[in-house]
Amino acid sequence: MLRRQQTHEICRQFNKAPSKGHLKKLKNIFAHCGEQVFIEYGFHCDYGDKISLGNNVYLNVNCTLLDGGHITIGDNSLIGPGVQIITINHDTNPASRLTKTNYASDVLLENNVWIGAGSIILPGVNIGQGAVIGAGSVVTAKVQPDTLVAGNPARKIKNL
Repeated sequence: MLRRQQTHEICRQFNKAPSKGHLKKLKNIFAHCGEQVFIEYGFHCDYGDKISLGNNVYLNVNCTLLDGGHITIGDNSLIGPGVQIITINHDTNPASRLTKTNYASDVLLENNVWIGAGSIILPGVNIGQGAVIGAGSVVTAKVQPDTLVAGNPARKIKNL
């Protein structure tokens, strides 16, 4: 069975019955999983082996991490319900898109980041330590440390 299919099956089992045993299987597919990591049901990823979670990370319900590229989530980070972290992109040229080629760009969330409910983090984004992403935001560019951003596209609201 292909890695992606195996990972989808592990996610499906966890979401159907989010027991400690299924959570342990899920954590074991990650490149790194720190201490005190908690993942709520509804979690989905493609491969798992490009995901690194620090200590005390919390992923709320229905989070999706599309990990064709690396996703790193630092210590003490909170990921709200329905958040999507995406590392894959496709050609914008319609003719080129027919080849189904995709491109991976890593995503980094430094320590103590809070991503509000329903936010989308796009490929190649780095979010600095202590930053907060307002609910429903679409983050398309680097977020400086200790700032609050919100909106679509996300814009700086204030320093924290």
